Amino acid sequence: MTVAPVSPGLSTTVEALRLREWQLGPGEPTLVMDQFCADDFNLVVDDRADVHVSSKDGRFYLGWFPLGRPGTDGEGWKIAVTGTAKVRGYQISFDVETPAEVVAAAVARVLQTSRCA
Repeated sequence: MTVAPVSPGLSTTVEALRLREWQLGPGEPTLVMDQFCADDFNLVVDDRADVHVSSKDGRFYLGWFPLGRPGTDGEGWKIAVTGTAKVRGYQISFDVETPAEVVAAAVARVLQTSRCA
């Protein structure tokens, strides 16, 4: 049996197995929403207080559903990027309890991948 070496900074197996604290709870949704400007995106708040953001070209969509997206089991965030005739788009969903910091990081990365055609 071969045992992998301990990473620098972890002196014992007990330390390596120590429990960690993880951020839990939805957090502050403005961390996500503050990434969008009116010049490039449309924002709509509907009658359920769900928030919908779409790019002016209609290829990017973000939905925030604080009480859960209708017809789903606790989906709180939905990101969708429309594909092209040759390449399929994609969708990402997060639970209502996913920390806004995690969603904000995903949104930031998606936005970084866009470029003007």
